[in-house]
Amino acid sequence: MFNLAAERKMDANKIIADIKNRKLLPVYLLHGEEPYYIDLISDYIEEHVLEEAHKGFDQTILYGKDTDFVTLVNAAKRYPMLGEYQVIIVKEAQNLKWKGDDDLLLAYLENPMRSTVLVLAHKHAKFDKRKKIYKIAEKAGVVLESAKLYDDKIAPWINSFAKERGWEIHPQAAAMMAEYLGNDLSKVVNELEKLMLNVPKDRQISAQDIERNIGISKDFNVFELNTALAKREATKAFQIVSYFAANPRSNPIQVILGAMAGYFTKILKYHYLPDKSPQAVARELGVHPFFTREYDLAARSYNRRKTFDIIAYLREYDLKSKGLNAANIEQGDLLKELVYKILY
Repeated sequence: MFNLAAERKMDANKIIADIKNRKLLPVYLLHGEEPYYIDLISDYIEEHVLEEAHKGFDQTILYGKDTDFVTLVNAAKRYPMLGEYQVIIVKEAQNLKWKGDDDLLLAYLENPMRSTVLVLAHKHAKFDKRKKIYKIAEKAGVVLESAKLYDDKIAPWINSFAKERGWEIHPQAAAMMAEYLGNDLSKVVNELEKLMLNVPKDRQISAQDIERNIGISKDFNVFELNTALAKREATKAFQIVSYFAANPRSNPIQVILGAMAGYFTKILKYHYLPDKSPQAVARELGVHPFFTREYDLAARSYNRRKTFDIIAYLREYDLKSKGLNAANIEQGDLLKELVYKILY
């Protein structure tokens, strides 16, 4: 029985490289809260494992809510009609009745058909690793957990993705994308691919490119607001929050407050770092080395006590933005009050 998963750490790129080299396994259990890698692998298998002319005979697409384990296992036990393999992809596999008759699938995975490539795309949730079927799937083929990235990992991920495709992206541009697009990797990739259609490979993707192609203002965004606060540039900070107030749909207050809270939490952490060298700061705060000087400046602008106060303000205004003791106050006015308290 195949046991490739036990021999090396599996990640999405390695799995796809193996598939390209026709190192196909009987089962791919793809699970986790981040659907991007699950879709990436299952879509690649759907598009590339079989020749186009064979797909009508040897490729079966099932959906978890519309199928059962009897149907699934019977399909998996068939022999391919035209080629070396048949492919069965179960999309939305989390909707299968796993507490029902999954013993049938367990029995199949203990002795799977080598001519069947079975893909279980279990999205938006982790598969229960305590289940025996999880361990059997690891032995029979590949199990990949696609975890959600933490917010501070998005910008580095954007940098890596761009570099893999042959582009360079300025740290400020990556940070802008991360702040406004969040950790939905499918959404981030869609915007990156849009950029790659419009920016030549021989030129670094800039903040201006982000503004032009994605619609995020390079001058009026939460990234620039945090920088203005770090430098105590009051006029610029109030200009930015006034822009937010005039464009509330594009700049929801909860997103802004979340980004500000993350920023000032890093400033607080900076205060307690024993080693404040650029390399140590970048590593400990999870930021690009390009930004380490800004955190040094921000820490000088706001001592520990003031930073604690600012984090308390951010919590207070987060509650106010949700209507607690501020039912009739516009969100723009809340932001202006908050910025005033931070600066003064």
